[in-house]
Amino acid sequence: MDKIKMTTPLVEMDGDEMTRILWKMIKDELLSPFVDLNTEYYDLGLEYREQTNDQVTVDAANATKKYGVAVKCATITPNAARVQEYHLKEMWKSPNGTIRAILDGTVFRAPILVKGIEPYVKSWKKPITIARHAYGDVYKAVEMKIPAPGKCELVYTNESGEESRELIHNFTGAGIIQGMHNTRASIESFARSCFNFALDTCQDLWFATKDTISKKYDHTFKDIFQEIFDAEYKDRFDAAGIEYFYTLIDDAVARVIKSEGGFIWACKNYDGDVMSDMVATAFGSLAMMTSVLVSPEGYYEYEAAHGTVQRHYYKHLKGESTSTNPIATIFAWTGALRKRGELDRNEELKAFADKLEKASIDTIESGVMTKDLALITTFKDPQVVTSEGFIKAIRTTLEKMM
Repeated sequence: MDKIKMTTPLVEMDGDEMTRILWKMIKDELLSPFVDLNTEYYDLGLEYREQTNDQVTVDAANATKKYGVAVKCATITPNAARVQEYHLKEMWKSPNGTIRAILDGTVFRAPILVKGIEPYVKSWKKPITIARHAYGDVYKAVEMKIPAPGKCELVYTNESGEESRELIHNFTGAGIIQGMHNTRASIESFARSCFNFALDTCQDLWFATKDTISKKYDHTFKDIFQEIFDAEYKDRFDAAGIEYFYTLIDDAVARVIKSEGGFIWACKNYDGDVMSDMVATAFGSLAMMTSVLVSPEGYYEYEAAHGTVQRHYYKHLKGESTSTNPIATIFAWTGALRKRGELDRNEELKAFADKLEKASIDTIESGVMTKDLALITTFKDPQVVTSEGFIKAIRTTLEKMM
């Protein structure tokens, strides 16, 4: 059969460790045989980020602005151990954080549901989508170690040179300090992205912070959401028969656990990072979670919600077989290809993305799966296969569908 053509490139961001190995397998087995891939390639592997002083990450984000759609492999965010392991010049920032800061917008993460993988929370019947703010807070924080007694203050200087000060702490000994920020414009984009996504998917929207403690920072988020909802979205939500409400983050956690699912839970940046992992794991597996960054300008960046699977990578380097789950990475590709097809009105490309997703789910539901799913499935005697074997099984299913 003739390969499906792409008229516009999508941005391809390669990554690190085991997910980089899976990335190539997916392209070789599930994409290139069927699609004449048209991508603008950026290597976001840690070695090349080091070589370019992380300029490659900035270039990839700007390319996403140019072409509108990107797909990203999982990448290492280095800590002190990684700096030593890779002999880095410095502890480079999170690539995801850099990309989010450039593109702005909101990260929407949702579980991939399949028969035989039951949620640990028995009341959950429908997917829970985490809407994660994609700018600022701890990901853009400035940190300082305090070596000895002294006074720390927040200082704001306006354009006229006038200062406002807030005491942070009078240190009587050594300590640490962190300064976070956000912008009204980014919070407004976050709110509108969440309200629009709720309307598009016809789901209730929950938003939660800790405004009772953070009476200025978190309360500003709460106020902006409410102002925009009342002014722009209330009537539209009423007409759609869906609801928006605000609650404290601890109350939201309790409500979520007792719910049936089927709603969007909007969180600040770090809250969304943590809660998306909780939701993914509780639905079965971190490897079964989709993730897409949507900017207010209409840029889309698709990725897996999990990390680089370091432990499996070290096994791979020793020549040992691994049974790493590639589903989230496959769905990152299908999400990007479907969106590229939508924007280019390429029905063949959209249909291929749908078929590849169905082939992936059908393969699991036939009883063929990776070890992580076999450990939690309700199916009796599942067939456990290696990473490569699983991808080849999906290809066999896909070929029958094509």
